[in-house]
Formats: sequence, structure tokens, C-alpha cells
Amino acid sequence: MKQIAQILLFDRNNRLIIYLRDDKPDIPFPNHWDLIGGHIEEGETPEQALVRETKEEIGLELKQWRLFRRYECLAGDAYPNIKYIYHAGVDCPAAELPLFEGQRLIGIAPQERFDFRFANVLGNILEDFIAAELWPRPVDNC
Repeated sequence: MKQIAQILLFDRNNRLIIYLRDDKPDIPFPNHWDLIGGHIEEGETPEQALVRETKEEIGLELKQWRLFRRYECLAGDAYPNIKYIYHAGVDCPAAELPLFEGQRLIGIAPQERFDFRFANVLGNILEDFIAAELWPRPVDNC
């Protein structure tokens, strides 16, 4: 079974950073919004894959993170897999991060999540994260 490491990454304004997947018919969930992360390669731990994928996709050297939950996705995804979902923060807005894979990178507030078509089971994962009351509180910029 394939394994995947992804991160719920929050910018300095506590907005969730998501990216729009490429619109290619040969990839799973083309033109859907997704989290940063990807497949765990042979010999890697989920944490090593998370650090590597974050660097490859947005150029960020991830230093700290916390495990949120492990999901066994036997249905609703492109293929059966195990997802390791982590969360962390970064001290910049999404607009300041480069994007090396996909079409666009943005930050969203929790109430905006219904405006996006998410890849695979990401919508369910977001609901679990919100129910766990882990989404950081909005920053007061006054």
C-alpha cells in the first residue's frame, strides 16, 4: 500500500496554505486543491518524506511539525494508501512562497474551505482538523 506524508501548513496570518494541482489528465485529481506533500519513498520515514516534499514543492526547509493523524484511505482516493497528516506554521504569507509543482498557491481561512474542490479525502481531513480545534486562531492585524 502506498504511503503519503502531507502537511496542514499555516501562514503568518493562520491561513491554510493549499495549492492547485496541475490540470493534466494523467494525474490523480487534476485541477483540484491539495496539501503540500507527497509519496514516501522506499527507505524514508514519513517525516523525512514530509521535509523532502515540502522543500521540493515550495522551497521551504521545514524545521518543526506535529503529527495530526494517520489515515488509512481504502476508498475515495485514487488508490488505497496510508496518509500521515502533519501540521505546522510558517512566518510568511502563501504569496511569498515559490511554487515548483502545480498551478497556484494560496492561503485560506476555515470558512473559505467550502469554496474549493479538494483532492481525494482532503475535505474530510480538514473537517477532522477543525473538529479537533487545532486550526490556529486568526491574527488580529489592528
